[in-house]
Amino acid sequence: MKEKVSIVICAYNEEATIEYVVSTCHEFNPGSEIVVVDDGSDDKTPEILAELKKEIEFKLVTLEENQGKSHAMVTGVENAAREVILFWDADVLNIKKEHFDQLIRPILSEDSEADMVLGSPSETLIDYRVNPFKSLTGERAMRKEDLVPILENIRDIRFGVETYINLHFQAHGKKVKYTLLDGLKHPTKYAKTTSAKATQEFISEGKEIAVTLLQNYDLITRRIGNSFEEQGEKLRESFEKLQQEINERIQALLKNNG
Repeated sequence: MKEKVSIVICAYNEEATIEYVVSTCHEFNPGSEIVVVDDGSDDKTPEILAELKKEIEFKLVTLEENQGKSHAMVTGVENAAREVILFWDADVLNIKKEHFDQLIRPILSEDSEADMVLGSPSETLIDYRVNPFKSLTGERAMRKEDLVPILENIRDIRFGVETYINLHFQAHGKKVKYTLLDGLKHPTKYAKTTSAKATQEFISEGKEIAVTLLQNYDLITRRIGNSFEEQGEKLRESFEKLQQEINERIQALLKNNG
């Protein structure tokens, strides 16, 4: 199964975690292709990756300048050769083998359980059950053929990339599944940098997400339409089931009184 998977890891100044993330992904996924995109890091990330490449096999793509998250993700997909793309953050901790199975199996199951699987780390500031940002998670899996048609659309939208991908899949009636990656820890920006810089990054990312939403009204409209169709189908099925139960009860009464 895992020989069908390309794991894409995009990194920008992740010297504290990049060796752990890449080596753990390699250890838990023998047979999978690993593509690491260094998005113009100016810390020790390039040196760490160069040394690690001497020890384990993975494809390293180095961007001379920081191009932004979406550009790095697109570059990773363009350099990936396998059927399924699994995006994995370069700064997560406590990675477990089962996390990968949770994300990959629904995509490759015989009954096509899901077209995209979003995995949320359990160790975050907000409880997974009420987290409004869980759809923006970096841990996500999908078929490459579903991504290729939108690569140019997402190349330069930076932190709006997850929002666009979500809207695209939902607008086209794709099956999206959420799963909790128990134990996986994703550090907050405030744990990685100064408060002032973290706040500025949050504001910048929020603007990029808002712009993505505003510029893709057509996808939002189609998504809403699909939601209405889904609810309508559920209501129709419920009505037919109720009607069948009533008919069965009437037939039983007629038979008993006959």
